[in-house]
Order: sequence, then C-alpha cells, then structure tokens
Amino acid sequence: MATKPTLKSAISHIEDAGILLVYPIHNRKEPESLWSRFYPKTKMRWEWDSDGDNRVANLWILREELSRSRKVVYSKWFQGRATFFSRSVFTSLLRLKGQEPVLSRQAQEILHLLQDDSPLSTKEIKLATDLRGRSLESVYTKAMKELWSQFQIVGFGEKDDGAFPSLLAGATSVIFEDLWLEAQELSLLEAQKIIDKKIKSAPALLRFLNKKA
Repeated sequence: MATKPTLKSAISHIEDAGILLVYPIHNRKEPESLWSRFYPKTKMRWEWDSDGDNRVANLWILREELSRSRKVVYSKWFQGRATFFSRSVFTSLLRLKGQEPVLSRQAQEILHLLQDDSPLSTKEIKLATDLRGRSLESVYTKAMKELWSQFQIVGFGEKDDGAFPSLLAGATSVIFEDLWLEAQELSLLEAQKIIDKKIKSAPALLRFLNKKA
C-alpha cells in the first residue's frame, strides 16, 4: 500500500536506504527513489499541469523541505539528479572522496565564495564569480558538477530568483559543519564499512561511485 509522503516518513526512507533519488530514472527499479518508496509499482509520468498527477509536484515540494531539514543531505549527485543521503552515508562519502578535492580554478572560486557566504542561488553565484551569460554556462555547469561530485557543496532550500525558484547551494563545511568535522575524525576503514553496508545491494550506485573514484 502506498504511503502518503511526509517529512518524517521521507527521512525514514532515506536513512534506511542510505541514498535515494527523488524520482526514478525512466521508471527503472535502480537506483531506488523516494517515488518508488512511496508509490511502489507505480510508473511516474512528468505531468506538471493542473490536470496532471499532483504526486509529482508534491514530492518536489517535499524535496525542498527535506533539503532544509538538516536531517538528511541533498545534492545533485547521481548523474546530476536530485539525490538524498542519510547523514552517516554522506559523512562517509565525504571522508572517502571529498577531503582532498581536485578542483578547477572556477570550481575553487565558487567554493571560496560559498565558504564565505552560504547558501546562494544560481544567479548570485554567477554574478559574484563573473560567470554570467550563455557563453559561460558550460563553464559554470562543469564547475558546479565538480563540487557536487566531490561533496563540497549541498543543496539547501530555494529562492525566488527569476521565473522559477532557484536551488540554493552552500559549502558543505558551512551548512553541515558538524558532518564536515565528523568526516575528518572518521577512519577510512569505518567510512568504507558504512558505505558497503548501506549500498551493497544497489549495484547502480556502486558502479557510479566506483566510476567517480
């Protein structure tokens, strides 16, 4: 039976899985998503108009609330998709992959900006780093992808920043300072044990993680 999405139940699902997408990719079973947890065996269709499936829009609204809850961590990680992590899994991944990031100059500039002032919207980041304009869009996108993939930034709420609300991004060390410090104290062995335990039955996630190694 489908469970009505709530903040509490969503957090419980994320903690249980370790990593969950918000929506399934082409309705595949892997990787698991909040949609598949709440609406098992139900195909998701992208319908955003007034006559569409309001469960899609409601889950997107819940995603924003979850990102601000501090109970879980929100990122654009798996194939650039909206992804939630339990705090323990994110801390372990940060220890394994994000303690000594290799970043381009543009990514470093964005990270330094966010370390001084977090969270910021896309428009604010582009303005402060002089990465505005269509010609620099690919540079900006590449730099942000570096930061997401190495767990240096997280999503934290939204801001009305034009025609549509813009995701706010913040430096992990600022938004989740406690997890940042915990990662520094966590041993590599313990971090790996946590990852192995949580996502050992999720081959798509494991392949993606190993590909990013």
